[in-house]
Amino acid sequence: MSQKGVQFLKQVSEYMAKTKGFDKVTNKIKIIGGGDGKCSAQFTVSEEHLNRGGGLHGGFTATLIDNITTYALMTAESHPGVSVDLYVSYLKAAKEGDEVIVEAKTIKKGKSLAFLECELRHKKDGSIIAKGGQTKYVNFS
Repeated sequence: MSQKGVQFLKQVSEYMAKTKGFDKVTNKIKIIGGGDGKCSAQFTVSEEHLNRGGGLHGGFTATLIDNITTYALMTAESHPGVSVDLYVSYLKAAKEGDEVIVEAKTIKKGKSLAFLECELRHKKDGSIIAKGGQTKYVNFS
């Protein structure tokens, strides 16, 4: 992955984490790779990421899928677009202290729509925590 892509993604991620809006929940996500329609990130599950049952919160997981796939799209020479749909399948729990890798990629970017996929995996064994993606409208010309 290109260093230019990674640097761009780090700047976008840092900007989003410092906003006063909802996206500040991503302030502990570290971009570790990206470019050419892809983005990789990692984080350690902390107390603020948990649901009442002590597992990784589903809404936080959905937010990560939304944001990290959008970052991937932005490296495919696209503006962020707007979400048409967003989907998540929750496959395995993650608990406080678990290290998580998030990998997103642009599947296809057409004239009007972009299709994106994402997986969250345990760093220790590669097991899938959640997978999902979204479709974005990108034709604003």
